[in-house]
Amino acid sequence: MKSWLHRIWYGLVVLWFRLTMFPLYRVRVFGKEHVPAEGPVLIAGNHQSFLDPIFCQIPIRRNLNYLSRDTLYDHWFFGPLIRSLNTIPIRRGQSDITAMRAVIDKLRQNHAVVIFPESTRTQDGRIGDVKAGFALLARRSGATIVPTIVDGAYEAWPRHHKFPRLGRVGILYGNPIRHEQVIEMGDREFARWLTTEFRRLQAECRTAMGRTPYDYSDNDAPVASEAGPDAA
Repeated sequence: MKSWLHRIWYGLVVLWFRLTMFPLYRVRVFGKEHVPAEGPVLIAGNHQSFLDPIFCQIPIRRNLNYLSRDTLYDHWFFGPLIRSLNTIPIRRGQSDITAMRAVIDKLRQNHAVVIFPESTRTQDGRIGDVKAGFALLARRSGATIVPTIVDGAYEAWPRHHKFPRLGRVGILYGNPIRHEQVIEMGDREFARWLTTEFRRLQAECRTAMGRTPYDYSDNDAPVASEAGPDAA
């Protein structure tokens, strides 16, 4: 698809989602001013449902790129649709070097990319440990990282349900993190820190939405593993 035609198509798709998702899910947005308007950006989000990429995009004017599980490209409906959007295929459950290089290339061209560094959708709405492989990607790309929380998407479409339902969704964009901070902390320490920051921001978002924050007191200290980020 020609670049100008692709931009028009992508803009129309995002506009349609804005017009439908905001009223259907009574979306509230916090901190969207934290997303840089230009330069390489990693939107690092918690992963509650298949709806997360849409919720990360619709509050902001900047176009985003996404990792998408390679098996989705074979679907009769979703395959052609996601091919027409800003997606990068990734093989799930393994280190996909080609996909990571494609992400880094996008960032070095000053694009913005959505990543879910927990590597899988949540089982219960709570945030799992961030994988150390995400820190490696952030460090090598030189991108600004914006920790992003979507809350309420799990209730709308949990992984054990076949179809989505309506609900209330909050989206919170946290303070940007420079890639120099990742270098200073090291990959594993940064992954542990980001896990804690995600949980703090989630509590902030849930409180603002009038919900009780999740209790993580029974969790051991976050442990960073080597696996990379997951696709939507």
